[in-house]
Amino acid sequence: MKIAFSPCPNDTFVFHALVHGLIEDTPAFDVTFADVDVTNTAALDGKFDLVKVSYAALPWLLDQYTLLDCGGALGRGCGPLVVTNGKPMRKIAVPGDRTTAYLLFRLWAQRSDLDIEVVPFHQIMPGVANGQFDAGLVIHEARFTYQNYGLSMLQDLGEWWESDTGLPIPLGAILAKPEIAEQATRWIKASVRHAWAHPEASREFVREHAQEMDPDVQRQHIALYVNEFTEDLGEAGYEAARALLARAAEAGLTPPVRTQALSR
Repeated sequence: MKIAFSPCPNDTFVFHALVHGLIEDTPAFDVTFADVDVTNTAALDGKFDLVKVSYAALPWLLDQYTLLDCGGALGRGCGPLVVTNGKPMRKIAVPGDRTTAYLLFRLWAQRSDLDIEVVPFHQIMPGVANGQFDAGLVIHEARFTYQNYGLSMLQDLGEWWESDTGLPIPLGAILAKPEIAEQATRWIKASVRHAWAHPEASREFVREHAQEMDPDVQRQHIALYVNEFTEDLGEAGYEAARALLARAAEAGLTPPVRTQALSR
């Protein structure tokens, strides 16, 4: 069975037990490690059975996949940041044009005069620091490390979203082919629970794939992005997804999504 998720600590922590045969009655998995800016488009041809994508990419994928209520990244205090080197914001580096981070940025900035360049997320902060870009949209562990590059935060987009809507921020979603969605939900919930019960078991797997090698940063990353919504979206999680994509469609940024596709 083909599965794709990012090499970030939250994903490797969550999926460690599943892809290492530690969950009963699961198939063998062919794992692809790819950041969501890659899977958002790679999933368009339905090549994966299970895949981690951005919530912002769902309007282009829900005709082939079912949104699962577990395994993803959604929460509070965990949003993307706009960081700057102090120059006026004109040229901006972003991690992908179908990422939730970029969708939030567009909803927040409401500007059409910006020069946007898609850059692998690990190149964004160095590019802003050396003046290649005026500002950058950063995600993942960059929340904990941007100060190391001499950068300052212009806006916490998660904080903006939460203050405006009162809802958690929907970042990364797990999709499954419809015919395995029910089974996959059971598998992933079991993998999440195993990760929490045995955090040391995944430590080497997390370290092997993390781009930020500082163990403290890895632990902070996992603690922030693996939370109660990872085990079960709950009504607040589904409401957050519906609110984000409704606003995006209303602004003409994404196609509309059927409400039923964003409900249990």
